[in-house]
Amino acid sequence: MTTETSASTEAARAQIGVTGLAVMGSNIARNFARHGHTVALHNRSVAKTDALLAEHGDDGDFVRTETIEEFVAALQKPRRVLIMVKAGDPTDAVIEELAGAMEPGDIIIDGGNALYTDTIRREASLRERGLHFVGAGISGGEEGALNGPSIMPGGPKESYEALGPLLESIAAQVDGTPCCTHIGPDGSGHFVKMVHNGIEYADMQLIGEAYHLFRDALGYDAERIADVFTEWNAGDLESYLVEITAEVLRQKDAKTGTPLVDVIVDAAEQKGTGRWTVKSALDLGVPVTGIAEAVFARALSGSRDQRAAARGLASGTLGDKPTDAAQFTEDIRRALYASKVVAYAQGFDQIAAGSAEYGWNVTRADLATIWRGGCIIRAQFLNRIKEAYDADPELPSLILAPYFREAIESGIDSWRRVVATATMLGIPVPGFASSLSYYDGLRAERLPAALTQGQRDFFGAHTYERVDSPGKFHTLWSGDRSEVVA
Repeated sequence: MTTETSASTEAARAQIGVTGLAVMGSNIARNFARHGHTVALHNRSVAKTDALLAEHGDDGDFVRTETIEEFVAALQKPRRVLIMVKAGDPTDAVIEELAGAMEPGDIIIDGGNALYTDTIRREASLRERGLHFVGAGISGGEEGALNGPSIMPGGPKESYEALGPLLESIAAQVDGTPCCTHIGPDGSGHFVKMVHNGIEYADMQLIGEAYHLFRDALGYDAERIADVFTEWNAGDLESYLVEITAEVLRQKDAKTGTPLVDVIVDAAEQKGTGRWTVKSALDLGVPVTGIAEAVFARALSGSRDQRAAARGLASGTLGDKPTDAAQFTEDIRRALYASKVVAYAQGFDQIAAGSAEYGWNVTRADLATIWRGGCIIRAQFLNRIKEAYDADPELPSLILAPYFREAIESGIDSWRRVVATATMLGIPVPGFASSLSYYDGLRAERLPAALTQGQRDFFGAHTYERVDSPGKFHTLWSGDRSEVVA
């Protein structure tokens, strides 16, 4: 490794290095500097480095570098480098370049939205070369990166001893507790961030459905709906997403003077983490129906040609709109809360399943703790989730925790009225409806899966179990239809 460079004269004084200085990378570098850490800066285009220093150089102590060799030489040992570049091949390219200039014991941190299986691969490869690799989920967007995100680092436990204090210092703080903790080995941090994003998809979809009901079932305009969300944000629905929903609804379009939401094309985009969550859940056999419906709802919204062609299709006979607006508003509030509980419950179930599959030993109460601040899904009731998992770390479902069970039971009639009313009015509510169906399926004493097993045994001899005898059985459907032990 080169030792004499323009940066090495700085006596390797930087505690952390950040490479990739787009908005997220720049903001997190500034966050480190604001907290008293000397930060080495590197970007493929030096112009971005110079732009950061010109605009924000007074945020703290930065070390400007132009080459990877200068960058690495500016870092104290063990060297800690945070990569903030586009996921996929660009990340692999930067990792390879860094690894060639670093020494055993140094730490490379990927702070992007990487697919967790890529992180598992990268961690194993770098471990063979004596380097530590940390896949760190970072949530909070541009504002969080600058002012305090929620950070979910995976990777070797020993790397957290050198890295943890730095990350905890820049993370959001709630009740004096940093929203950052070591999640587990290899890809666990990025897995948890992936599911976090899946929950975010579900939460946003449910809020969107509430807005749709206010608009089309009650005829409220954007300003009046904003007032409702502002009121809700002062109660048990308090959350970042509910808060910004009111702000978005109040925004006026400068060109037309109408609410901005009314001139935005109704086609939601996505970057892939929601799809990853659903694919992973399918592989793990975990029903994340609320998250899946949110992903599919975005896909449907984006099918603009199909939707245009289908406009005018028969609706059938529609029902009457609610006459008691106050009651229906309260029904929507309760349905939203209950459906949010289901979304979080499904997400935490997936995390538990992933942890078991990969041997990560993720502590669900820790996740509720670090998601209370900084991240997009931060919400008041994460304190309740933490309490639930603290009381019973092996809780079979979040829905079974006394607080959430009571919340759902007190709102179940409202939940059913909302889904039934939406159906009769032809208003799509896939999030509300699928969450209610999941809840009903979970609590059902007997499901039609018995018939499914009978069918599978009929056409494929897949066998079935009996309620009154242990073991597997098969009926000789093509023979005398007697039953045999499989």
